[in-house]
Parts: sequence; structure tokens; C-alpha cells
Amino acid sequence: MEKKKILLVDDDPDFLEATRIVLASQPEYEVITALNGNDGLKLAKDRKPDLIILDIIMPDPDGFKVCQQLKSDPQFASTPVIMLTSLAQKIGETRYSMTEALSLEADDYVDKPVAPTELLQRVNRLLSLKKESRE
Repeated sequence: MEKKKILLVDDDPDFLEATRIVLASQPEYEVITALNGNDGLKLAKDRKPDLIILDIIMPDPDGFKVCQQLKSDPQFASTPVIMLTSLAQKIGETRYSMTEALSLEADDYVDKPVAPTELLQRVNRLLSLKKESRE
């Protein structure tokens, strides 16, 4: 069985590693990580992941810009993107707005902290939807 590639992009190394461990606990997943948006975009082009998990609040480019670039590229337009962020808690102290967050073409939106079981359920759901749309 070919493993599903998941690209995880977050500028918090501790969160990145903890989330990588959760995802890698599933034998069907190969997890690729990036600590910033530029590396995430490069890895997406090089490794062609089946699903991308993006933090929003990162140094330029932030998760919004990365998601926009990915979704406007025909190669990634149908690749599921989960926005995983603490934005809802920090909405008053950042330059981001909830309207901006909701207008993204992301396939799912999850607030940090997220329970490992919930994250895995959401990843499984999006990957199975992608598989069904190809068949």
C-alpha cells in the first residue's frame, strides 16, 4: 500500500514535531514538515503531498498566502488543505480577520489546540473524499 503524503507547515518547532508524531502514528501516512511558508511551497512542488496542513500565523508568507498560492495552482487546486491555527484565540491581537480566514479556499479549519483523535478524523475524512473524487 502506498503511503499518503501529508505536508505539515508550522513555524512552531514544538507544535510541528508533536503534530508530526500524531500523524506518523498512522502507518498509512508519510509526514513531511516545513517551518515556514516558503519551505512549505517548495516541498509541496517537490513532493506533491496528498494533503496539506497549514498554520495561518507565520512570518511572511503567512498561511493565507500559502493557501492562496496553492489553490490557484492547477497542480494543487484539488489537494485538500486544513488550516490549523490559534487565530480564533488571537483575533484581537493580530492583523488577521475572521472574514479573511473564512474566505480562504481551505477545505477545513481547525483551532489549536486540537485533540489528536480529532485531527486524525479530519485528515482521514479529507483523504477519503479526495480518493472518492478520483474514482
